[in-house]
Amino acid sequence: MDLTNMEPKKVFAFFEELTRIPHESGHTAAVSGWVEDFARKRGLRCRRDGLGNVVVWKDAAPGYESRPAVILQGHLDMVCVKDPGVDHDFGRDPLKLALDGDWLKAEGTSLGGDDGAAAAMMMALLDSDGIPHPPIEAVFTVDEEIGLLGAAGLDCSDLQGRLLINLDSEAEGVLTVGCAGGARCDLEAALPVREASGKLCTLELSGLPGGHSGTEIHKNIPNADRVLAECLRTLPDARLVSLYGGEQDNAIPDRSKAVFLLPEEQVANAAGKFREAMAGAACAFTAAPSGPVDALSVEDSRKAVSLILSAPNGVQAMEPDLPGQVRTSLNLGILRLEGGSLRLTWSVRSSVAAEKEGLIEKLKALADGCGASFGRRGDYPAWEYRPDSRLRDVMVRVYREMSGKDAVVETIHAGLECGLLAEKLPGLDAVSIGPDMQDIHSPRERLSVSSVQRSWDYLLAVLAQL
Repeated sequence: MDLTNMEPKKVFAFFEELTRIPHESGHTAAVSGWVEDFARKRGLRCRRDGLGNVVVWKDAAPGYESRPAVILQGHLDMVCVKDPGVDHDFGRDPLKLALDGDWLKAEGTSLGGDDGAAAAMMMALLDSDGIPHPPIEAVFTVDEEIGLLGAAGLDCSDLQGRLLINLDSEAEGVLTVGCAGGARCDLEAALPVREASGKLCTLELSGLPGGHSGTEIHKNIPNADRVLAECLRTLPDARLVSLYGGEQDNAIPDRSKAVFLLPEEQVANAAGKFREAMAGAACAFTAAPSGPVDALSVEDSRKAVSLILSAPNGVQAMEPDLPGQVRTSLNLGILRLEGGSLRLTWSVRSSVAAEKEGLIEKLKALADGCGASFGRRGDYPAWEYRPDSRLRDVMVRVYREMSGKDAVVETIHAGLECGLLAEKLPGLDAVSIGPDMQDIHSPRERLSVSSVQRSWDYLLAVLAQL
């Protein structure tokens, strides 16, 4: 569909252009080049680093030359997931956009509103004349969704701003002023395989809600990786051939699949045994005769299932002083068993550094206990709440003046790049905002068109006051 008539026109024009460019996490060269070309064609000073981060500078509007510079920041990569059976290549195909009332979505895939909305608003501002604003330093980072890697490697030495508006939130009227720190953890175990025969069974689970492993972890959404393991636990004589669950460690898996051998006499009752463990998932179970295939032993298959289920998962601690807010959690996002190699990947989060380390040590101890290798990557610090904030005060006041309502000021249980940038820019005063989005990191992801308009108007009003 054509977004050129949707308001604000420039914002949606850039968003539509972005959806035609491959920008999955880890594959952002094309989108970084797009931003760089945009800046150079308009005569704006810019810098692109070896990671793909792009910084673009825009001089102050007339009358704002003496104001302090403001950093606008968002990330260029998106989480790429699709519905089963959808023929879409994220490395090549443009997204197929659709409008459902006020909601913009992509057909059968994630939309990338997280964080394409930020990129579109930043580029619309950089492309505009006549908008009152102080000097702007627009920071486009990469690989946020796989560990905030772009922000971690960003050279901030040429940034003058100490006021940062991050545009990576998903709820209008909410000012985020702190976030959890986190890391990704990988466990890998080598399990011997040998040829075996029996009925070759396939169990596929689908239809679970899925969701964001930070902002939705408190909802107790069933994790398809663990639901699959619970089903397999009811079949103690199964010999595992392969396991597949989850695509991103920071997304709660919504589907999973197991291939295994089962003695012929146990096939008839198999589906009935694991039905209670399905946690509302849709189930497809098939069995067929098979010649010899490589499979784990019964004992090692039980060990693999036990390993998956013995690891902690979900909410581990709540904030005692902030009712309803998660302090520490983890999510088993990726499950793979291929050729005897078992891999589990978790996203670990906490606003308390000691609890984050303690949880990682638990996973490491689990790996050590079963002779598996263990690694961590993508560490990022918590963004601590700042008691005194001029930026927050201005944004609270402007929101009240524009909407007649009080903004919600909160910290969140998800990773934002503000923590890393605050480490690099002493004295940084930061707030994160964004338009309404729902079901990010899933094929149901959608972005409110009217909220984008209001968020754009709000951003411009804030800039005029800084």
